[in-house]
Amino acid sequence: MELTDLKIFAAVAEEGSISGAAERLEYVQSNVTARIRKLESELGASLFRRHPKGVELTEKGAVFREYAALILKLSEEAANAVKETEFPSGPLAVGVVETVTCGNFMNAIAEFQSRYPDVSLSLVTGTSSELLTQVLDRRLDGAFVTGDVDSSVLVREYAERDEIVLLSGGDPSEPYPDLAKVRWAVSPIGCPFRAVLERWLQREGIAFRNKIEIGSLETLLNSVKAGLACTLLPRSVLTGAYDKLSVRPIPEEFRYAEASLVRRDDPLPKRAFAAFADMVRVRGL
Repeated sequence: MELTDLKIFAAVAEEGSISGAAERLEYVQSNVTARIRKLESELGASLFRRHPKGVELTEKGAVFREYAALILKLSEEAANAVKETEFPSGPLAVGVVETVTCGNFMNAIAEFQSRYPDVSLSLVTGTSSELLTQVLDRRLDGAFVTGDVDSSVLVREYAERDEIVLLSGGDPSEPYPDLAKVRWAVSPIGCPFRAVLERWLQREGIAFRNKIEIGSLETLLNSVKAGLACTLLPRSVLTGAYDKLSVRPIPEEFRYAEASLVRRDDPLPKRAFAAFADMVRVRGL
């Protein structure tokens, strides 16, 4: 079994077709087919099911994909470790939920890039659940997420507690809004603050119906600022144009959430990620 075989297998799995993998890898299609058949012969198992539109992983193929990804990742990291200079360098992919970027985050990023110019940093945004999946799949070196992190294969490098508050665009001296009549602006499913809101309303016996789902944090905050809706978000988002939003407390049992920097519990994390985590611990979010 060669690394090239694993790279071809991974490309076919990602593309969902032999032809797509061949085009991506700039190989002849027959060569890709031959290498997959060779790999299946060596393993004594079918890795793909063929269908008119392409291929899909078998159950054993899905298991093998996990190991192939690990082997390819470790081979890349081994090569980078040998090539590494005395200072952190090379690619570093970090996921981040948008709410984390509202505080000191960008200043920390600017300082990191200034201190380690040889690191090629990529920032990937998404929901906490999406980013955790990418960390577990080794597509990200680490990620800033919010809410519970419950996995034996993840390491929490840093955590910071933030207060969740009810935000509205009205006068803060007005009475507390009637939750049964509020229109809510929420992020897509997977957002921990939406989950907190759903649990709170459920406890109050209020149906979660009157809502607007918005994918962008900035658009969501602007909708609140304009008086279109209310939302639940961490207090740390109240910066810049949004520092005048009306802020009201929510019940104690729902009031706090943690923002964490996590990575997969691999034995040799990248030097660049270790330096990044060290700086975050010193500077905070």
